[in-house]
Amino acid sequence: MTKVVLDKIDRKILQMLVRNARMPFLEIARECGISGAAIHQRVKKLDEQGIILGSRLVVDPRLLGYDVCAFVGIKVSEPTLESSTIEALSQIPEVVECHYITGAHNLMVKLYCEDNEHLMRTLSEGIRKIPGVVGTETFISLSESLSRQIDVSHLCDE
Repeated sequence: MTKVVLDKIDRKILQMLVRNARMPFLEIARECGISGAAIHQRVKKLDEQGIILGSRLVVDPRLLGYDVCAFVGIKVSEPTLESSTIEALSQIPEVVECHYITGAHNLMVKLYCEDNEHLMRTLSEGIRKIPGVVGTETFISLSESLSRQIDVSHLCDE
């Protein structure tokens, strides 16, 4: 994958959108000293280059009753089963992220559950029943101390 070099304006646009994806283009234009149309074109270009992967609304799971956040390392019996395992994991609504990882496990998932009993059901009736899953290791998050997007301030072509 080729690294994209950003100019000052693109970097500033990204910084503002990372802080607030709903920021109006005209407000960004005022901050950057260029037209709203130019901002629109630049954001479209950043999107087409794959730098911007989308925008999303972030919901606090705890306020919806999901008090347990857990990370589960999953050991799959054979690498040929990883794709079907990921497909099966995508059907479990509690699973919100899945990563290929190095180490003792093949995959790491992040999930949210209402309580420890819900977590136990999700593990025993969901994840551990997936064909090819031969082991799991669960880490319960006690609190999230940091969550942020990548810092784009240093990505300038100067």
